[in-house]
This record gives sequence, C-alpha cells and structure tokens, in this order.
Amino acid sequence: MAFDFSIVGKPTESAAFSYTWRDTVLYALGIGARRDELDYLYEGRGPRVYPSFAVVPMFGPMHEVVLKSGGDLSMVVHGGQRVRIRKPFSAEATLLTTATARGIYDLRRLASLIIDTETKDVAGDVVCTTTASILFRGAGGFGGEPPPKEPSGIDLPKDRPADFRVEETTSPEQALLYRLSGDLNPLHADPAFATAVGFEKGPILHGLATYGYMVRHVAKGACGGDGSKITGFEVQFRKPVWPGETLVTEGWVVAPGKIALTISVKERGEKVVTGAWATVAT
Repeated sequence: MAFDFSIVGKPTESAAFSYTWRDTVLYALGIGARRDELDYLYEGRGPRVYPSFAVVPMFGPMHEVVLKSGGDLSMVVHGGQRVRIRKPFSAEATLLTTATARGIYDLRRLASLIIDTETKDVAGDVVCTTTASILFRGAGGFGGEPPPKEPSGIDLPKDRPADFRVEETTSPEQALLYRLSGDLNPLHADPAFATAVGFEKGPILHGLATYGYMVRHVAKGACGGDGSKITGFEVQFRKPVWPGETLVTEGWVVAPGKIALTISVKERGEKVVTGAWATVAT
C-alpha cells in the first residue's frame, strides 16, 4: 500500500466527543486504578479524571488520519505519545478535537506517521494538545526523511537511584478492559490476529494503557495521588507488554517540576519505553 502524502498539513473536521463520569471511571479501571484511588472511581467524589484521559477524545480524529494515510492497518503499532495539559478535565463534558498529520517519515524498516491533535471545550478553551507517532511495520525504505528530533531536556540521571518506584501487576484481562475506552484494534483482543501479525505470545497490551499506568504512577510517586498536578508526559514505546505482566515505573526529579522516567517489565527485566518524562506543577 502506498502512503498518501497529500494528507500532510490538512486538519480534520472538528470531532465532538461527549463523556460522563462512567467513561472516566472505565478509563481509570483500564489503566489499572485500584480501590485506594477511589476519587477516580466513584461518582460520589466527582470523580476526578486522570490527565492521560487526553488520549481518549484524540483517538477518533487520530484514527481518521491513520485511515487516510494509505498505510497497512494490520501492521500498525503505537510508537510514541506526548500530551500537554492546558486545563483539567471535568467529570463530564463535550470536547472538540482536530487532528493534523505533521508528516510521514522513513525509519528504514518502519514508517512513522506523526499526528498532532488539539482538544477544546465548548467554551473554546484548549484542554490539551497531543502528538502521536504511529508506526507501520515493514513500510519503511521509501526514501523519505527521518522524523524530526524534539529533545525534551529531561534526561535520565545515571549516577543516582530513583526518587520513587511504583510496581504494579497488570490483569490478564487488562487489554480487554482498556479497549472499551475506544481502541478496538484486534491486536489487543484476538489471539489469531496477534499471531498472524507477528505476536506469537498473543494479544499485547495497548501502549496507551502502559502510558496511563505511568501517569498514575507519577501521581502516586510524585504528586501525593493528585493527578491534576501533572501537566505533560511523553514516552517512546520500544517493547511490547503482555497483559498479566508487572510494570515497574521509576522516576527521577531532575529539576523543579521535571521528572525523568523509566518503565520496565519485572518478569523480563526489560525496559519497554525510552525517552519517558513528566512535568508537574510546583
């Protein structure tokens, strides 16, 4: 399949996304929230909304751009994700999101589609912006440019232990739960499909579910459980995670409000992301 480069720079129509407390609670459960996070799980307390919920209203417009790209959808994986929070999410709202393909880039064996989104509330205030890197496996080598580098300036220290560490085992059903927040890719549900596209161990956990775990862990480890203090976060996904594995998030405060992060799978002793960071209000 040939990529359609004419989509680059053309924003989608604004897509409305309405949600209630049920959607935010389902999302929190999908990223592993437990009983001790009741503020995010019980409507009697709001509920509060984890800032990584930003990936839910962005998903439809982002997926529209992926569909228009001309790439092979069966070979898609999420390569990386950045979110900037401008305004806290309320327990229920209608949001309006546009998505724009920044470019389609060549990574030799992979092709990378970079998609920027902007989400506003009905008053016109920007709630969040996101940047997604969508990878098409086996689609590189077409002679294009590599993706631009965007250093965060939040680098991982090599000379001291982490300031916090949060370890949590995912459920074997975690991907089946997370997909109810919008990402219905059969790679995360259908064993036969997963095997057919190269994942012989079966369906993998959504990268954005791992992302949500990281944000929860930052809230626990650096913000006293208050996710509203988190203003930005990014990862580059490097290795798959299978439902049932144990995620370990470690964080280093490298400057006021800036946290460098790693996420690894305990059972394999293997880091599954690189370039991870978060910013928090101080």
